[in-house]
Amino acid sequence: MGIPTAQFEQVLDPVGSSLVLSAILAALPLFLLFVMLGVFRLKAYQAGIIALVLSILLGVFGWGMPLDQAFSATALGAFYAVFPILWILINALWIYNLTVATPWFDVLGRTIRSISDDLRILSILIAFCFGALLESLAGFGAPVAISAAMLMAAGMKPLKAAMVALLANTAPVAFGAMAAPIIALNGVTGIPLHELSSMAGRQTPFIALIVPLILVFLVDGKRGVRQTWPVALVAGFVFGLAQFVASNYFVVELTDVVAAVATVIAVLAMLRVWQPKELIGNSGKTVNDDAEGSRGEGAQVGATEGTDTLTRTGGRNETGDRSGTGARAEAGSIGGEQDSGRPPGRSVWLAIAPYLIIIVVFSLAQIPPIKAWLTAVGGVTFHWPGLDVVNSAGDPVGAQNLRFDHLKSTGTLLLFSGILTMLLYRIKPATGVRIYGETLKTLRWTIVTVCSVLALSFVMNLSGQTTTLGVALASAGGFFALLSPLLGWIGVALTGSDTSSNSLFGQLQVAAANETGLSPTLMAASNSSAGVLGKMLSLQNLAIAAAAVGLNGVEGTLLRKLIGWSLGLLVMMTLLIWLQSTSILGWMVP
Repeated sequence: MGIPTAQFEQVLDPVGSSLVLSAILAALPLFLLFVMLGVFRLKAYQAGIIALVLSILLGVFGWGMPLDQAFSATALGAFYAVFPILWILINALWIYNLTVATPWFDVLGRTIRSISDDLRILSILIAFCFGALLESLAGFGAPVAISAAMLMAAGMKPLKAAMVALLANTAPVAFGAMAAPIIALNGVTGIPLHELSSMAGRQTPFIALIVPLILVFLVDGKRGVRQTWPVALVAGFVFGLAQFVASNYFVVELTDVVAAVATVIAVLAMLRVWQPKELIGNSGKTVNDDAEGSRGEGAQVGATEGTDTLTRTGGRNETGDRSGTGARAEAGSIGGEQDSGRPPGRSVWLAIAPYLIIIVVFSLAQIPPIKAWLTAVGGVTFHWPGLDVVNSAGDPVGAQNLRFDHLKSTGTLLLFSGILTMLLYRIKPATGVRIYGETLKTLRWTIVTVCSVLALSFVMNLSGQTTTLGVALASAGGFFALLSPLLGWIGVALTGSDTSSNSLFGQLQVAAANETGLSPTLMAASNSSAGVLGKMLSLQNLAIAAAAVGLNGVEGTLLRKLIGWSLGLLVMMTLLIWLQSTSILGWMVP
């Protein structure tokens, strides 16, 4: 028997008995994190470690958390970073690297370009539509990693591919991973699931309407918006409408699946009768090499920053000796062709097979009997050793209990998908293991970054710093309708997960709503809907995107490029939520 851990009770205003002063200090690690990344341009792992150390010092000396429990919280956060988050990223990138190690990667690029050779259209189809489908099934960074890799296969510059994938991963997030964020919100607030899904479904469609327009601007600036706004609006409108209908009148778990499939069908149907005036190919120029100066800032990002820093492990020039002989024999002649014509039908199916395998595996895992078996056999919940934390009301803090689903985990399902991909492509086991090792080596600093940031999140949560910050915002009275979205945004920017943010702040949002006379359903759903806009700035997501395109160390650059879009969309969502809290749009609240 070990020595019993002394119980630690969180205090809301430990610094000078002042909630305001305590909240300012609680926000310091987050503020420092973004300043070090965006202003001083430190490496992401360096900024993460420094912010973590500061949060530990504040937790111990400011909030009175015992040192051993502070270290235990750090270890819990690092473990959660590895499983499930990094476990997902590692296996998702491993699958991508397996495809790079065969000629089928080139066939995939030709297949994507055969749908449209216009990178603006592909940004909508791949990042917005296919990314939403992946978000609905997996989440936790997998859509960003895979979408960015596919955009690069289509010819997009690395940095631009990362930006597009990150920004596209907004509208579907509230209903991602089979509606896990909304289900978690229902669990912590007790508000009926249908009410929460209906309310979120009356907010996130407005994000969906705008995101495709921003994507084409990122790819080709003002010219991109001017020439492709019809298809961008159709994509945003159909996705938003389908999201509204599914979340309000269908099954909440399938909201993003319905929206993604409906949008793909609508975009492909529109492309049969409409095409942009000019096609913007791999170089960012028109097909006739027109060098007109109408490209905006968004079109120049990749050209100025993406190519100079591209460092990829196991690129396509080295694939000849890394794939199985069967894959080479069948795809070698196809992959070697340089024309952009559509490959034969069988080759198309084989090129997209890894992604179809992912969809099939994840869909099978959601069948109720299979899901129940995976949960029963491969899941365990346990209390993290060395922690005994209660909140200011004396109730145990839920974050110290960990659910470990090692079989139905997204990362494990991706591992199974990778093994099936190896079998299909006849990649030798030794080659697959070697590529896995290379993937780990490529991600080494990303692993340090994500572990430090999740450790920071857990230390702030368990020490009471996060609660102090939330309560301070909730004490704003009638102005809380304007601050509620910010709280959700901070939660996702800190944890990288809308599910985690809802678990962290959901009940606080309801309590503040009851005190200020606002709708608890509106405020709880707002935590999720506005929170998704912080995901593109969360350090772990930035690290995942940078690693996916082979540009480790550019997290600060991505942050500076995306923070304006994130805050702009947050202002728009805040205005919508405020109007929904008044008689103007109050009729939208269930």
